[in-house]
Amino acid sequence: MSTPRIRVLVVDDSAIARKVITESLRPFPDIEVVGTAIDPYNARDRILELRPDVITLDIEMPKMNGLTFLRLIMQHRPMPVIIMSSLTSAGSLKAMEALEAGAVDVMDKPRGAYSAYDDGSRLAAKIRSAACARLRRSPLATPMVPSIARLSDNPKSAVASPRPHAPRRVILIGASTGGPEALNRVISTLPSDAPGVCVAQHIPAYFSKAMSERLNKSSAMEVREAAPGDVVRQGLALVAPGGYHMILRWAAGRYTVDITEGPPVHHQRPAVDVLFDSVTKAGGASQAIAAILTGMGADGAAGMKRLRDGGARTVAQDEESCVVFGMPREAIRLGGVEQVLPLDQIGPALDQLAGLPASNAA
Repeated sequence: MSTPRIRVLVVDDSAIARKVITESLRPFPDIEVVGTAIDPYNARDRILELRPDVITLDIEMPKMNGLTFLRLIMQHRPMPVIIMSSLTSAGSLKAMEALEAGAVDVMDKPRGAYSAYDDGSRLAAKIRSAACARLRRSPLATPMVPSIARLSDNPKSAVASPRPHAPRRVILIGASTGGPEALNRVISTLPSDAPGVCVAQHIPAYFSKAMSERLNKSSAMEVREAAPGDVVRQGLALVAPGGYHMILRWAAGRYTVDITEGPPVHHQRPAVDVLFDSVTKAGGASQAIAAILTGMGADGAAGMKRLRDGGARTVAQDEESCVVFGMPREAIRLGGVEQVLPLDQIGPALDQLAGLPASNAA
């Protein structure tokens, strides 16, 4: 008996975008575009009629914007939604709001009938991941706001006596589907004197900067998109830019960042394995702390195993709190995970591990 195809509803007021998205998915036998809709009111009727498994949703539409419609969906009929957003600063910020409101992923919107919208494989992968997502009714997706412990007149101010950390001490985090909200809930609990944090989140180009800015607003640490030559330091979290790998290199007693357009790994760029393996290759595994969060596939699993074999402390998000349990499951299966924890316990666990004496890290 054949596996049922994933049923997709495309919601976009642009006839060109609807056509490009539909045509890009035609080569994939496990995915079927069962219908399209030109606005949220039309989409409401098509959802009831067609019962799609996944929706692709434009943000800017007439009659009702996509964000409002998304919130209604997540409140009354939760289902996996992939946001299609323009590659602009405003579009990226709205996409981040959509992820907070319950969308499971975001992708750049086709820019015209003849735009190079790849071969559809990126969107197909996101649809497969979305179809596996664990959804909850609103208000699960809470806004990115500072935790109570971080509220102060100047949450970025240095603590009076920052804890000393070994020069090689670094926190590495990998995530994919559901990652932006998970990252917020982890990084916002880390103190301003935490070791340097480096994040590889599967996210398209342009959206990583908006995600970093929103994480920065909710965190005691400084959070920003990584740039070539950045120094990994205490109190700073660096997010790999979408569309690029982030590699850490050790020289002159510190880690610096290299950004590269190397080949995708696990069909991803940035890839978690690339970040994790760069620390192992630099000889820093015994001082590393690594966490792997929600996401589909196996990216990060092998890299985490190599880190763990080198003495790193490693944590994976548990199945119950994941949007998609694929990446943590694979890391656990390979034997690279020391602790499996609910999402809300991961930040405190990373902070606790960071405070261990250097001699106990291996």
